Amino acid sequence: MPAALVFAGALALTGCASGGGDTAATGEESCSSIAAQVRDISNGVQNNLAAPASLEGLQDYLGEASERTDALIEEAGDSDELIDSLGGFQTALNEVSTYANGLAEVPSEEDPSAMTIEQDPDELASQQAAVQEASGAVSASCDTGSETESE
Repeated sequence: MPAALVFAGALALTGCASGGGDTAATGEESCSSIAAQVRDISNGVQNNLAAPASLEGLQDYLGEASERTDALIEEAGDSDELIDSLGGFQTALNEVSTYANGLAEVPSEEDPSAMTIEQDPDELASQQAAVQEASGAVSASCDTGSETESE
C-alpha cells in the first residue's frame, strides 16, 4: 500500500495524474460545466417567470441570468457549436425579458389590496418552452462536440 501512495504522489508531482495532456477531456468537462450552469439558469428563469414576486424582481433576475450567460459565452473558448448554442440561449432570455416588459401588476381578485402579475398562460408556457429548448441545445452541443472530437 505505501508503494502505491508513493507512486501516486510521483504521478501527481509530474502532472501525469492531473490529465494535463488531455485537452479534449478538459474541454468536455468545461462544456459539461457550462451546460449544467445553463440548466440552472434555465430552471431559475422558468421558476421566476411562473411565480414572480414582483415585476422589478423578475427583471432583476432576468438581467442577472443574462449577465451569467454572457460570462459563460466568454468561458466557452473556441467551441463554435457551444458559443452558437449559448447565443441561442441568450436570445431566448432576451425574448423572455421582452415578454416580461409587457406584463403588468394588477390588484388580486382575492385581495384587491395585494398586487399580482397577470400573465397569459399560453404565452407563459411558450416562453418557458423556448428557454427549456435553448438550454437543451446547449447540452446537445456538448454531446455533439465530444462526438466530433473523438472521431
